[in-house]
Amino acid sequence: MKVSKPKYEKLLSDIGLTIEIARQNAIRAINTELVKANWEIGRHIVEYEQHGQERAEYGSALLTKLSKDLRQRYGKGFGRRNILDMRRFYLAYQKWQTVSAKLSWSHYIALVAVSDDTARKFYEKHTLNENLSVRELERQIDSSLFERLALSKDKKGVLQLSEKGHIVSHATEAVKDPYVLDFLKIPQSHKMTEKDLEQKIINNLQMFLLELGKGFAFVARQYRVSLRNKHYSIDLVFYHRILKCFVLIDLKIKNVAHGDIGQMNLYLNYFKTEENVEGDNEPIGIILSAEKDEVLVEFATGGISNKIFVSKYQLYLPDKKQLQKKVKAIMDSR
Repeated sequence: MKVSKPKYEKLLSDIGLTIEIARQNAIRAINTELVKANWEIGRHIVEYEQHGQERAEYGSALLTKLSKDLRQRYGKGFGRRNILDMRRFYLAYQKWQTVSAKLSWSHYIALVAVSDDTARKFYEKHTLNENLSVRELERQIDSSLFERLALSKDKKGVLQLSEKGHIVSHATEAVKDPYVLDFLKIPQSHKMTEKDLEQKIINNLQMFLLELGKGFAFVARQYRVSLRNKHYSIDLVFYHRILKCFVLIDLKIKNVAHGDIGQMNLYLNYFKTEENVEGDNEPIGIILSAEKDEVLVEFATGGISNKIFVSKYQLYLPDKKQLQKKVKAIMDSR
């Protein structure tokens, strides 16, 4: 039998696609059943507690006995910590209808570790909005993304974060302060140049994009700007797909000087005139520095119509408890 190669390749491709779709559907179905089973186990534990007035805290006799007996009957997967996670899962999501089929059990383990309901709802919505992997979700929790975003908002804004996630509709919502760059793994005592910092970011571009947030697409590094016989280089250039504008980032390893703000203003004016095309909005400039003088920044940016932001970066995870305390003060305010 003579086989037409193009037709055969299409047959092979169609069968392959069918197999991949079936496998993906099977994985989703298994995940849904696993999440449902763990929710039911958590419900059984909580109902047992309510009837017996017993608390199944970590290390309790009930958890120890349950873990031992379940492992003997059903094998691995029923360690004491796993049983506690199932109980926490049910307590956080007591209505099955509030559990999303789009999230895996591993996602929910990360979410139930967040004790504050408002923060947990934000991370859940944020994960769904941006289709975060478990690793990416854990990174956002560890870097206190919710608290960092919440500190720039009032009580109403914090609640909106919890209900809708991080929605970017204008420039100020696309910028964070501070940015957490712990994934670069640079010791605080290490002497670093701006070129070193830039290279580290390029080497970890995927994690940097995650820290920047939804909508950022990488365009170029050391973007050359030529004005007559003078040449300048913008450290990093991105395009924001939602805001439809270029985002220019300059890196500073020391305190920001007023000249740095003036230079960014020059870059923005250049992009508006020479790089923007029909449909592009005005570009945004972010000066990312180790330190900043708030008063100097206020006076240096005053009267400038371009969107210039000065944000600090830090090379270590923030003090979560301190940030949580500040957010609580916002939520307790009238």
